[in-house]
Amino acid sequence: MPAGFPDFRLGTVLATSFTATLTERCGDAVERVPTPRRLADWLAVSGLAVDSCTTGELELARELRESIHTAATAAALHDPLPAAAVEIINARSAQGRASAVLTPEGKRRWQLTSAAPVEDALGVIAADAISIVSGERDGKLALCASPTCRAAFFDTSQSRTRRWCDMNTCGNRQKKARFNANRAAAK
Repeated sequence: MPAGFPDFRLGTVLATSFTATLTERCGDAVERVPTPRRLADWLAVSGLAVDSCTTGELELARELRESIHTAATAAALHDPLPAAAVEIINARSAQGRASAVLTPEGKRRWQLTSAAPVEDALGVIAADAISIVSGERDGKLALCASPTCRAAFFDTSQSRTRRWCDMNTCGNRQKKARFNANRAAAK
C-alpha cells in the first residue's frame, strides 16, 4: 500500500474492501473516507484513480457502500436481499461507463471516462458487488467473527472457513484477548 494510507484495509475483493471504509460497525465506528479527498485517495489505491470528488459524490459512494454491506450481510446469512440495497447497487452499476482495458504487461486496468470518473468508479465497485453477492465468483460471503466488527467479507480460502475480515486487525485482536484471558485464568 502506498505511504500515507495506513488506515485503509485493502483486500483482494474490491466491493468488500470498499465496505471496509467504515470499520467497527458494531462498536465505535471508524469512518475511513470522511472527506471527498479521502474517497479519491481510496479509489486511487484501489486502481480507480480520479482527480477529485465532490461532497455529493462522497454521499453517493457512502450510500453504495452501505447498500453493498447490507446486501452482502443478507447473502452471508442466507436472508432475502433487501430491495432498497439491490436497487442502489443496480443503479450505480448501470450509471458507470468504465471499460476494462488490457495493459502491455497483460494486466486488467479500469479506464474511467473523463465526463464522470467517480460514477464510473462506483459502477465498477457495484458490478464487483453484484458478482460476489450473486454467487458467480468462487468464494463465500461471511461475516467477521469479531463482535465489534461484523464486516462482510468474501472468503476465498480453500476451506471457506475464514473467521475474520482481516487477520492483522480483528483476528489478532481476538487472539490476543483469548491469550490474555487464558493467562489470567491460569494465575
